[in-house]
Amino acid sequence: MDKVSFIALWDAYRGLLTPTQQEITDMYFNLDLTLSEIADEKGITRQGVSECLKTCKKQLEEYEEKLGFVKKLSEISLRVSFAATDIGKWAEGFMHAHPEYTQDIANLLAILDKEV
Repeated sequence: MDKVSFIALWDAYRGLLTPTQQEITDMYFNLDLTLSEIADEKGITRQGVSECLKTCKKQLEEYEEKLGFVKKLSEISLRVSFAATDIGKWAEGFMHAHPEYTQDIANLLAILDKEV
């Protein structure tokens, strides 16, 4: 699992990890600390840190396999992106056909840009 995939799973499911697991994964993936630095900070071995990270990755993958939350969020995000593109194309055509509404359409698009 690459770092980006892990971070997506961690963002979705970190609340299901123990406080210690959350802290170690945060230190490693978000703070970019090395295994040695985390081990020194936590008073455990590098092997202990490595095992914790391996266990967390496995747990997060299992949560995603069972719940599919990250996949659903990705699908929703893609649909919203497509919808925003479609709205933009429609607005362009509408402005050309009805120039009297140019400012109103521009205002609508500005609102959509803030929301999307």
